Amino acid sequence: MNIAIDIGNTSLKAGLFEKSALKEVYRGLSINTLPEFVQKLGVANCIISSVSQDAQPLYQQLQPYTQKVLILDHQLPLPLINEYETPQTLGKDRLAAVAGATAVHPNTDCLVIDMGTCITYDIIKADGHYLGGSISPGLRMRFKALHTFTARLPLIEPVQEAGLTGKNTYDAILSGVIYGMTAEIEGIISKYQTIFPKLDVIFCGGDANFFESKIKQRIFVIPELVLIGLNRILEHNVSYS
Repeated sequence: MNIAIDIGNTSLKAGLFEKSALKEVYRGLSINTLPEFVQKLGVANCIISSVSQDAQPLYQQLQPYTQKVLILDHQLPLPLINEYETPQTLGKDRLAAVAGATAVHPNTDCLVIDMGTCITYDIIKADGHYLGGSISPGLRMRFKALHTFTARLPLIEPVQEAGLTGKNTYDAILSGVIYGMTAEIEGIISKYQTIFPKLDVIFCGGDANFFESKIKQRIFVIPELVLIGLNRILEHNVSYS
């Protein structure tokens, strides 16, 4: 059994795998309780991805309880060809997500759209070459920015049903953020479809389900794509060594 640990900007979760099959997803974990948790599971191999803090202390704590522990960084061998010009600055979650795309949609041109704190767009070709992508503010970041950088606009929470034309400030903010983000997503998908006509579009991240019904193009929603990609990288390195 393998465990993939994803330490994001706002949360921590882990996926338990039997070879390539995701068996369980654990949320609500903390850094402090992870070593005991991993020990109880009795896993053989572990991979850690962290975008918010140094993973080295956790790496050292987990070593006694597993056969192999890996930290995802730009030097770790990957099951893809990374063409990003500054691999040391590439977000670990982005790298894991495109690795996940190669696992669930092999030999296919894929656009991975990860909707979390930020929304990231990443393109990987059918031949396994990762080209890069783009980053923009995520859903809640947009609401927070409107509130933070203005004097009177309130901080509101997203809701599924939003009208196109807001007749009050609350509804106008909902319309601007949700329809604006939807138009951005559809526009970027369309741009890539002109380059890659057989493109598969994969949504992942915490807000993937929120936008699933709002996008007109054909999409695949795989919420745990990052965990799947981390396990794919782990398996590559276990066999690689």
